[in-house]
Amino acid sequence: MFYFLLLVVAVVCLVSLRQINQFERGVKFTMGRYTSMINPGWRLVLPVFQSMTKVDLRLKAVEVPPQDAITKDNVSAKITAVIYYKIIDAQKSVIEVEHVHWAVLQLAQTTMRNVVGEVTLDELLSQRQQISSRIEQLVEAATGGWGVEVTAVELKDINLPPDMVRTIAKQAEAERERRAVIINSEGEVAAAENLARAAATLSAAPGALHLRTLNSINDISSDASNTVVFAVPLEVLKAIDGFKKGG
Repeated sequence: MFYFLLLVVAVVCLVSLRQINQFERGVKFTMGRYTSMINPGWRLVLPVFQSMTKVDLRLKAVEVPPQDAITKDNVSAKITAVIYYKIIDAQKSVIEVEHVHWAVLQLAQTTMRNVVGEVTLDELLSQRQQISSRIEQLVEAATGGWGVEVTAVELKDINLPPDMVRTIAKQAEAERERRAVIINSEGEVAAAENLARAAATLSAAPGALHLRTLNSINDISSDASNTVVFAVPLEVLKAIDGFKKGG
C-alpha cells in the first residue's frame, strides 16, 4: 500500500510539473482565483485545482496589415506599419484583456487610420516620423492598463492611387522647373551687377578703356583667319576735332 501511494504521488508530481523558460512568466490561478506569478524554472501546478497561463515577455515586431485611410484633404491611401511592443506585466495581460496580442493589433489599426485622417497628404509624406510617434503615443496610452509597453511604431509603406502619383510627379517637375528659372535669373542678375561694376571701374580710370580695347584686338588677331575691323574710339575723334579747331 505504501508503494502504491508513493507511485501515485510520483505520477501526480510528474503530471503537475511545468517548465517556465527564462523569457516567460507564469500566471497561476487556484480554483479560479489569481494566486501568484511564477518565475522561470520547474514548477508544480496541481491538476484540477490549479491552472497556469504562460506569458512571453520578449519584444515582438508585428506588421500591421494594409489599412485604407483617407487624409484630411480627402486623399485615399493604403498604409502599412510595424509595431514593436512587449508585455511588462504578465498578470495584467492575462486578467485585464482577452487575447492581448490580437487586441494590440486591432488598436494599432484603428489608431493608424484615425491619425492619418488628421493630417494632409503633404504632411503624411513629409512628416512620417512625427506621425509614427503620434501613433505610438496613442497606442501606448491605451495599452498601459493591459501590461503592454509599446517601444516603437514605424510607417512602412504609403501607397497612393495611380492618378495621385502622376499628379505628384507633375507637381515635383513643375517645382524643379521653377527653381531652375529662379537660379538662372539670379545668375543673370549677378552677371549684370559684375558687368556694371567692371564698366564703372573702366570708365573711372583714364585710358583703361583703350587698354581693354587693345587687349581684345590682340586676342582676336592671334587667329590669322580672323578679319579685324578697328573702330577709332570716340575719345580720339573728339581729341582730333579739338586739335583742328585750335589750329
